[in-house]
Amino acid sequence: MSTCDAKEYLAKREIPQLFESLLNGLMCYKPDDPVEYLEGCLQKVKELGGAEKVKWDTFVSPEKRTLPPLNGSQSRRAFFRNVMPDNPNFPYRRYERLPPIQQFSIESDTDLSETAELIEEYDVFDPARPRPKIILVIGGPGSGKGTQSLKIADRYGFEYISVGELLRKKIHNTSSNRKWSLIAKIITTGELAPQETTITEIKQRLMQIPDEEGIVIDGFPRDVAQALSFEDQICTPDLVVFLSCSNQRLKERLMKRAEQQGRPDDNLKATQRRLTNFKQNAVPLVKYFQEKGLIMTFDADRDEEEVFKDISTAVDSKLFPPQEPVAGPCELDLNLIGDPEDVADNPFDFEDQAYDQSCLCGPVNAEDFSEDLKKSHIFFIVGGPGSGKGTLCEKLAQKYGFQHLSAEELMRREMPSLMERSKTIRDTIESGELVPEDVVVELLKEAMFASAGDTKGFLMDGFPQELKQGEEFESQIGEPSLVLCLDCSSATMSSRLLEGSQSSQGLDNSAEAITKRIEDYYQANEPVVAYYKNRIPLFKVNAEGTPEEVFLEACAVIDVFLKKEGTGSPLLAHTV
Repeated sequence: MSTCDAKEYLAKREIPQLFESLLNGLMCYKPDDPVEYLEGCLQKVKELGGAEKVKWDTFVSPEKRTLPPLNGSQSRRAFFRNVMPDNPNFPYRRYERLPPIQQFSIESDTDLSETAELIEEYDVFDPARPRPKIILVIGGPGSGKGTQSLKIADRYGFEYISVGELLRKKIHNTSSNRKWSLIAKIITTGELAPQETTITEIKQRLMQIPDEEGIVIDGFPRDVAQALSFEDQICTPDLVVFLSCSNQRLKERLMKRAEQQGRPDDNLKATQRRLTNFKQNAVPLVKYFQEKGLIMTFDADRDEEEVFKDISTAVDSKLFPPQEPVAGPCELDLNLIGDPEDVADNPFDFEDQAYDQSCLCGPVNAEDFSEDLKKSHIFFIVGGPGSGKGTLCEKLAQKYGFQHLSAEELMRREMPSLMERSKTIRDTIESGELVPEDVVVELLKEAMFASAGDTKGFLMDGFPQELKQGEEFESQIGEPSLVLCLDCSSATMSSRLLEGSQSSQGLDNSAEAITKRIEDYYQANEPVVAYYKNRIPLFKVNAEGTPEEVFLEACAVIDVFLKKEGTGSPLLAHTV
């Protein structure tokens, strides 16, 4: 690989920025196991959408974000030279021989205007005047954002801003500018324009219209990072309108628009990439605004006038009290989410596809949630460490079409996040205590909500671990339909755990630690069994055999349960 190729590869994939963020995180948290911590961070990078979504403070705790970036004002080349050991044999020293990567950074070009630099230092809106109401309109490409944004602006006398048009106009007017030529290529391939460039353009436009009563911004933000930057540099929006549109409808509208308008970013490759980006970013973005209580979701598959009527009612309720609230936050239409890999294979195959929705968080519509759960079974699968709960749940999920949920796995995925809940989980686990039951149940509730209506039931792997968790679950969600207890001797569980100790990570798998875990399980499980024994159908399944033997016995129990339920006959707890 030539020097130019290496330099271009590193710059294009934001590798220096990724390393900077990881090192900042390491210095912030100082984990005992840096490798495990970095693995968690890299998993978070994937969830965010790649290295280009990572900032220097992505893995820095909120209270320490007032610190400057690790490399300050020095170039990335100087950053690597100062951080890496001064050893000619150290493998990363080879980067010193590359030309400075920063010369390829769009944001570091000297053609940025002085106006753009000044905007960083001043408030966008005059503090002495009432701030205009801000409505953000988001949705997939082809969901009707532009149409609905214009209608909102016209009805309420608000100013309309299309972020896409802002960027396209800038590209057209500065076609000879190197920076904007690069941005044009980025947009034409379907990627997002650089975040700070987009924010700067929005700020410049907002400062030109200081006296407006309200502003509707069409097509922004596209991801959580943009949402955070908007709040940090401009303001918190008053309302976010999310247009939920089925995959098939998006397909039809995009094809029609490509024929009629001939926009450069509506080419096949760009469309494919834009839809992939949307599908990756939609769930965390909606989750972010849901947690703030700012988002309202509307079914955009309908006629545009019907959609606008609902939006108008919601805007009246939210922004112009004292009218009674009519619309509220709605759940995300799961049809809009597909598997990005499927999109890459077939850019217009957007029928409903499987997607892991466990990351969807935020307020849940209790009434709709309860109705969906009435149609679903909830099975608690409890058992000691090494009893085979996870293996059994995987087999049962495949056979019966149930959703397999593990509270332990949900917490593991949540830990790399910078949310307050994630910090609570990390701190509690590090202290050796059980995570608070309300946090555990909240994670399960969100995961169930994301799959409600698309599954026949839920398998709660290893839940509840103690009676308090079961009681909290009953309070927030409801009673389980069935409880399966995997009956396994301590000797068998201990033997299995010792055999698998080499492949386990993050756990103390010494004989003493395993014995303690098993004892803790028996102590916590006894009141759980006693609580459900006379209230819910509870069955003990012999878990001493092979995974296939245990699976067949569990299936026999579930088959009997489903048959009895279908006839309305009572099902008494017993031991298989």
